Amino acid sequence: MLNSDDTNDKSRKPNSVATSLPDPKWHKPIVPDREKEDLRQEPYNMPKGFEWCEVDITDAEQRTEIYDLLYQNYVEDDNGCFRFDYSRDFLTWALTPPGYLKQFHLGVRSSKSNRLMALITAVPAKVRVYGAEKDMAEVNFLCVHQKLRSKRLAPVLIKEITRRVNHTGVFQAVYTAGVKLPGSVASCRYYHRTLDARKLVDIGFTRLAPRMTMARMQKLYKLPSDHITKGLRAMTPDDVPAAHKLVVKYLEKFQLAVVFSEEEFAHWLLPRKGVVSSFVREDDDGVITDFCSYYHLHSSVLGNPKHNTLNAAYSFYNVAKTVTLTALMKDCLILAKNEGMDVFNALNLMENDQFLEELNFGMGDGNLQYYVYNWFCPTMEHNEVGLVLL
Repeated sequence: MLNSDDTNDKSRKPNSVATSLPDPKWHKPIVPDREKEDLRQEPYNMPKGFEWCEVDITDAEQRTEIYDLLYQNYVEDDNGCFRFDYSRDFLTWALTPPGYLKQFHLGVRSSKSNRLMALITAVPAKVRVYGAEKDMAEVNFLCVHQKLRSKRLAPVLIKEITRRVNHTGVFQAVYTAGVKLPGSVASCRYYHRTLDARKLVDIGFTRLAPRMTMARMQKLYKLPSDHITKGLRAMTPDDVPAAHKLVVKYLEKFQLAVVFSEEEFAHWLLPRKGVVSSFVREDDDGVITDFCSYYHLHSSVLGNPKHNTLNAAYSFYNVAKTVTLTALMKDCLILAKNEGMDVFNALNLMENDQFLEELNFGMGDGNLQYYVYNWFCPTMEHNEVGLVLL
């Protein structure tokens, strides 16, 4: 991860990672690993009236507490029209990959009411940064109740999750944020593809362009009723070994990428209704040749008398070998629309630039910054990122 002073050093930054490898001395921890006995042993102090807790996502009551905290206080658009609505099934999926640890699901409760007031989570992952494969933590769901924003809890949450992760022998983490902070390793942009034009206009997600009628807009975004690629079907457990090899091999071409074990791949990519959808193309000889996937992350529509929920699909991992990526992703759009999605979102990472314009994706308002905690390396282009975080 770059320090802020390094981002302005034009003479040291390579023009292209793909054509000339950077100085290997760039690739190293910022702070060296430490022995467990040299780490802070006690949790960081909470402000008076609050205390640490571990939240059990497998317990229905505590899962609802997490859901309620996020639903009422998590990511909201700048205009206050939409707020992420992570379903309980989605949260269970997101927080229970192979090897997850309960002590990484870290909450803060009110000492008086026992109410959950803040949250930060981490899950284990193996991530490759350039040529270095590292055991890392994927950090997510940093959320503080709106009434406590003045208490400066977020920095303490970050320090405590770092301490806990370090005690397991892991000293790097990866995370994303919508804000540009010193040390971002890459910057990606969201693009949106309209599936239900009338609803998106009704809720203010998009609007009619000048001289554009609703009928013309619906015609512009119209899709076939069924997918086109022959042999494309939902992935099953029997497909996991072949699909895993296909995706892992594909991800080798990117400079920041997840390195899935077969067990992790099954957890993250096997279809779960209302959570994640994955499809494989099987050829006439029974060989898995192509793969596409998206996850379901809906948003609450705030203050709209007609609609309560924006149903959104997010592009996950896709590999096109026997068809073009554009053709495969067009099928993905069709499949998502048939599942009731209103919009299909995709970052311009991996090779997604190939299909965004042709399939009528529109550019979003902001960038998503990628950060690698405690790792010093050159910045990279958006199309060198092969990692999708929830």
